[in-house]
Amino acid sequence: MADREDPTSGTALRRSPLHDRHVALGAKFAPFGGWEMPLEYADGGVLKEHAAVRESVGLFDVSHLGKAVVRGSAAAVFVNDCLAGDLDRIRPGKAQYTLCCDDPTGGVVDDLIAYLRGPDEVFLIPNAANTAEVCRRLAEAAPAGVEVVDQHDDWAVIAVQGRDSDDTLGAAGLPVGHDYMSFVETTHDGHPVVVCRTGYTGERGYELVVPADGAVAVWDAILAADGRHDIRPCGLAARDTLRTEMGYPLHGQDISLDITPVQARLGWAVGWSKPSFWGRAALLAERERGPSRVLRGIVAAGRGIARPGMRVVVDGGDGDPIGVVTSGTFSPTLRKGVGLALVDPGLGVGESVGVEVRQRREEFVVTKPPFVTPSVR
Repeated sequence: MADREDPTSGTALRRSPLHDRHVALGAKFAPFGGWEMPLEYADGGVLKEHAAVRESVGLFDVSHLGKAVVRGSAAAVFVNDCLAGDLDRIRPGKAQYTLCCDDPTGGVVDDLIAYLRGPDEVFLIPNAANTAEVCRRLAEAAPAGVEVVDQHDDWAVIAVQGRDSDDTLGAAGLPVGHDYMSFVETTHDGHPVVVCRTGYTGERGYELVVPADGAVAVWDAILAADGRHDIRPCGLAARDTLRTEMGYPLHGQDISLDITPVQARLGWAVGWSKPSFWGRAALLAERERGPSRVLRGIVAAGRGIARPGMRVVVDGGDGDPIGVVTSGTFSPTLRKGVGLALVDPGLGVGESVGVEVRQRREEFVVTKPPFVTPSVR
């Protein structure tokens, strides 16, 4: 159901199957990728929600994320020939962070998670706004016998993130303890549930893929199971501060059709030795000659908070730009500004730069992410 319009596009916003639960919790909503999603909740706000994930456990509705299935004879081989990650590195029951790149430019159409169910089926979770485009590109390239099905509205995605996520999910009767980037398929209240050890926060956690008509039952069961850890529903504002503290890229800001994996320092997610994937020739050439700009982490030396689009300049120099901020926020954990910026490749870790914040120049230090200690495993 959708009754609001996205102010940027004028199109109707979709709603999560959990929308009524968010309303009851006093959520503040915002448009995100064509969906009306909870930004934060009335009894907490970003700082409390962020702290809950870092210190205990938080519950997110991320049903705006895309869902698609590629199935048919040798579907995994087909996906491997298209996406940048190397599916041959994992086995069925494992998930992989991967990239859909443009051919021939090498720019990033989307970053996504691929769940390898077997040689004939791969389940994909793209970003909300890019799902249709990823599906279109795959469908146009698919050989006879392989189908690509956009299941965006068929499934909900619930994320349980934080050091106490195992206790919370276990108390709800769901499987826990499996390896990072692996998934277990089970049932809950008669509905199939996929429980995967993934997340976007830097903490130990799980993402649950649930049929849309079973999402409320799973959400309620998780909240009801908690008694020791005071699980807190969390909105997309806290999700953004959490991912920025980890230096995780956001499509449309840190990666895009204009920002390649080489520039974004995501070469670890590319199967360079594979004979085929979209954008391969352009990316190999860029890696060989060296990128003209690279994504670096920055941490405020003082009280400055960087925001996307702000210019990065030589600290103490004449003001000529050497880059631009792509992501930036106040870090609730560090109590200072952190961010990501596309800058001159000659700029090294430990060097100081200036960020132009509201007509003044704030000092930031180039720092290798993550900015906080990760606990994903």
